[in-house]
Amino acid sequence: METQTNRVLIAEDNTKSRIFLKHQLELMGYHVVAEASNGQDAASLANELKPNLVIMDIKMPVMDGIEAAKAITAKLHVPIILITGLSSDEAAAKAIEAGVFSYLVKPITKKQLEPAIKLALARYEQFERLKTEVSTLKDAIETRKLVERAKGILMKRCSISEEDAFKLIQTHSQKENKKMRDIAENIISATKLI
Repeated sequence: METQTNRVLIAEDNTKSRIFLKHQLELMGYHVVAEASNGQDAASLANELKPNLVIMDIKMPVMDGIEAAKAITAKLHVPIILITGLSSDEAAAKAIEAGVFSYLVKPITKKQLEPAIKLALARYEQFERLKTEVSTLKDAIETRKLVERAKGILMKRCSISEEDAFKLIQTHSQKENKKMRDIAENIISATKLI
């Protein structure tokens, strides 16, 4: 049974390596949703099929793995594992810059592949959680700024205390079943019209 997290796209120009990789992934319980022999096809297939993991070689025809990783991550949030024949600091730096979550050096074995996949998926989940937390914090800060601004407007216009201004915003929020941010934005917008 295919789960939401086991859909894999593989891209490898060497047919034997691609078959080996597919076989190993299937033995581990992953479903290979697509195979590509070049980076351009990998990027197109990733965009079309939206896999949960991409594993691809760095050196491929038409578009290399680094460029394909950049193209994929520009449109799709997915963990990517790059495979290379030669390990170098430069290739690793480019892989990181492209948004790659893990990196393997050939020849690949099941012993290497399984932990690399688990690591890439775990790092990806952490990254997504952090993005959500940052977004939530930004939203909270923006809401706070708007509420503070609206309180200031109410304090000045209605000659009330900060506490009363806050309670007024809060009461309207509850009555109208809207977020305090929306009420604050309405107060600010109304003031701009006057």
